[in-house]
Formats: sequence, structure tokens, C-alpha cells
Amino acid sequence: MKPTTTSLLAAVAALGAITALAAASAPGAPVTEVEAKLTPRLPIERSNLLCPAPSNAEVAETTYTSFTPKPSRPPHPTRPATGTAELRPGTVQLVATAAGSAKKPDGTSAGKPVLSLAAPGKPVTATVNGSDAPALVGTADGHLAPGWTAQQTTAVTAGDARGLLGTACTGPDTEAWFPGASTAEGRRDYLHLTNPDDAHSVVDIELYGADGQLKTTLPDGLSVPARGSTPVLLSTLTTEAVPDLTVRVTTRSGRVGAVVRTAEDTVGSDWLAASADPAATAVLPGIPADAASVRLVVFAPGEADAELKVQLAGPGGSLVPAGHETVRVKSGMTTTVDLADVTKGEPGSLLLTPAHKGLNTPVVAALRVVRGTKAAQEVAFVPAAEPVGERASVADNRAQGTTLSLTAPTATSKVRVTASTGTGGGEPTTATYTVKAGTTLAFAPPVPDGLAGSYGLTVETVSGGPVHAARTLALPRRGVQMFTVQTLTYDRGTVAVPEVERDLSVLDDRAGTGS
Repeated sequence: MKPTTTSLLAAVAALGAITALAAASAPGAPVTEVEAKLTPRLPIERSNLLCPAPSNAEVAETTYTSFTPKPSRPPHPTRPATGTAELRPGTVQLVATAAGSAKKPDGTSAGKPVLSLAAPGKPVTATVNGSDAPALVGTADGHLAPGWTAQQTTAVTAGDARGLLGTACTGPDTEAWFPGASTAEGRRDYLHLTNPDDAHSVVDIELYGADGQLKTTLPDGLSVPARGSTPVLLSTLTTEAVPDLTVRVTTRSGRVGAVVRTAEDTVGSDWLAASADPAATAVLPGIPADAASVRLVVFAPGEADAELKVQLAGPGGSLVPAGHETVRVKSGMTTTVDLADVTKGEPGSLLLTPAHKGLNTPVVAALRVVRGTKAAQEVAFVPAAEPVGERASVADNRAQGTTLSLTAPTATSKVRVTASTGTGGGEPTTATYTVKAGTTLAFAPPVPDGLAGSYGLTVETVSGGPVHAARTLALPRRGVQMFTVQTLTYDRGTVAVPEVERDLSVLDDRAGTGS
């Protein structure tokens, strides 16, 4: 190999390693000496979001809300102050059958946008009624891409799927974990897979119960159409009726957005979002104070068993639930723990940490939370959440019924919360809060002055340790305290870019030869 080729490969490899390090930096993690030199941090230029088909109920009322927060620092001079952010119907919608194939109902073609965002800081909203609303594929670019988020909120007031279903539209990925799903009698759980790209994706779906992996009807994977969506009824993938499952989604080719829609007879329905990536610790924020029943579902995907310490972080500090000091999770098996009314009338967050030093087995986890009793029950799910990092946002907040929960598991933190302009008007407002170590602070967030419509909330970590956040939206209907919980996710609105200098010596045959 010529010296020129060697020098070029070395330069490219070095730059690639630096870029990979920037992309892999964990939110809330300490900045290393190498990362500190990766300046400046520039806003991302493009973002994708995927919203699942909201409901198959004729009485469903769905509200979509799209929001990009205003930048927290002046725009970079090289970045244009223009952009678009649109959510459009998927080109086709397929429904997976019991045999693992797919059939096509009345399709929807890609038409005009359901939502188009005009400017950062001002959310927009649209409403769709009935069961015909399709999955949406969204793209934002320019100054609307950094921090772009969208919320899908559906109220179903009658029938077996009665409940308030809320989910933040997700970005595409190649893997996702869903502890808390089910194939039990009385449960109808649909895994929704949405493909943002112009080529089809091939997806593998694995199910894990209390005794390990279940045999499924999809040994060869499932094809998800280009810019389309496929809902899969989980109970058609196996002959076993399992009350608590962990679902793993991986792609053989392409990317998908994944989320599970659950419906439980006599209890209610909601969306189950993916857990944070497997990690030795897990934080599940935002358990309502009046939770009547809380069930923990946890799974260890690695080759080692996990033993976890269980703590509830409440307003006054952390405590260990009586009788549930630790939980042992066998490798490859789903474990459930019935925590009953663990909050005892106070809001809280569940903290899972290694029970023994040095035993850092990664896990994924979620909570099934029920409010109310008998015919007035309603269910929601709280997955393990990553820290909000530099900034995280959630859309579709209302003047009444909105609760923001902030949890600082390891160190006291200061957090800035900004309420945006409303969809119909109002002036933004900002407040700063201190969250003590090991506690959960749950409160009605600030509301824009003169609010009309709904608004966006943006949470920024100002100082201190990592903060985890969740938003609860409660909309009582017909005597039922219907609610949904969304965890806030670090928006990754900026990326560290290495400084580059022009150096033509790498093109010189003498470079690196010592001559």
C-alpha cells in the first residue's frame, strides 16, 4: 500500500473515531477531555418522528400536537433560520395476521400534511375523529429540527378500549424493548411498527415470559412497507397466554419506530413506550399519588442474572417498599413484582440499582399503573427513562390536569421549566426548581399567561446531577379518572462537531514516511 493511501486512511479513521465518540455520548454523562475539545456544538439539521395509527375505535377523538422549543442560545451564524416540520400520512397501512403475513385494508396515500409547524416556540395542533386516522411519518429540517417533538393523545369514552391513550411520536431505531406487554386473555396488545424510509424494513419480534423466550410464528421476520405502518396483534404470534411479557424488536434491515397499544377489559387502555436502553440502573418517574395498583415488570437481556435494590423516591426522600427490598431477575426471563398502592397517597418514582457492588447487570423495566376502582379504573404505563440531559420537551399540555414530575436519583439538581406560547395564543413563561437528591418533585407546571389551547413544556438541567422527568395528563370523562403518562426524553438537538483544519500534507507521498 502506498504511503499516500496509508495517510488518508489514518486521517479518515481518526476523524471517524472522533465523530463516533460524539454520536455515542450518553445524555447526562460527564464530559471527557476528548469530548470537551469537540467544539462547537451545532444544532442538528434534520429529524424524523413516527406516530402510530391512534385507534380502531369509532368513538376515538385524537389530537396531534407538534412543537419545537425556542433555542436556548443564539443561532449559529452558519445555520439558516428557515426550515419545515411536517407530519404526513403513511403511504400504506398493513395489518399482520396470525400466520405472520400481512393483509392490506383500505390504504391511505401520502397527501397533504396533517400538521405543519411554522416557527420554534409555538405549537400547532390538529384533531381527527374515528378509527380511520392513519400512522404519520414526519420530517423536520433547518431551525425546526433541533428538539422537535410531537404528541398523539386519544380519548376513547366507550367500549373495551375505553381510556386516554397518549404517546410521544418516536424516532426511528434498530432496537427497542417493551417490558409490560401481554398476550393474556382480556388483553389486546398491538405492536405498531412504522417505517420512515423509502425501502421496506425487515423486523424480528421476540417475546420473553417468566420462563424465557416464547416460540413465535415469525421465524423469518416481518416486512414493514416503505413509509408505512404495520400493527401486529401480539396474541397471534404465540399460542401461550402470558400475563406479563417483554417484547424485543430488532431490525434486519432499515429502521422503524415502535410502540405498543394495550387494551385491557374492564381496566382501560394506553400506549406502552419503549424502555430506556438496557442499563445497570433504571429510573421510572411519574407514579401518580393516587395510584391504586403498581406492578413492576423487569427483564435482564444479558447472560447474567440481576439482583436489584428497589426504592421509591417520594417528596421527602427515598424509602424501600415493605417486603420488596430487592428483586432477582433471571437472565432471559421476565420478572414481575406487585407493589400494590406503593405511593401511599404521595407522588413518587421507582429507582432500581444494583443490590451488590460490582454486579452491574443491565435490565429494562416498566410499570403498569392503575388508578380508580371497579368500573372507574384506568391504566397507564411508565417505562424506565433516560435523563433529560441538556433539554427535553413534551407537547399537548393543558391548563388543567397536567402534572410534571422531576426526579433526581443521585444528586440535588436545579431545573429550568419553560411553558411555550399556546396553540391559540398566550405568552411563554419560565420557572426554576430545585430537586433534592433522592426525591421526586411533582407539581402543576407553569402555564402561559393568557393561554388559549394547549402548550409545550421544555425542561433543562441547569446544574447538579441527572434529572428524570415525566408528564401526567389527566382528562376525567364520564366518572373515570382517565390519564396517561409520558416520560421526557433528551432531545439530542445539538451534536458535537470536531474542529477541522485544512492540511494538504495528508496528500503528500512524503507524509508519514519520515523523509
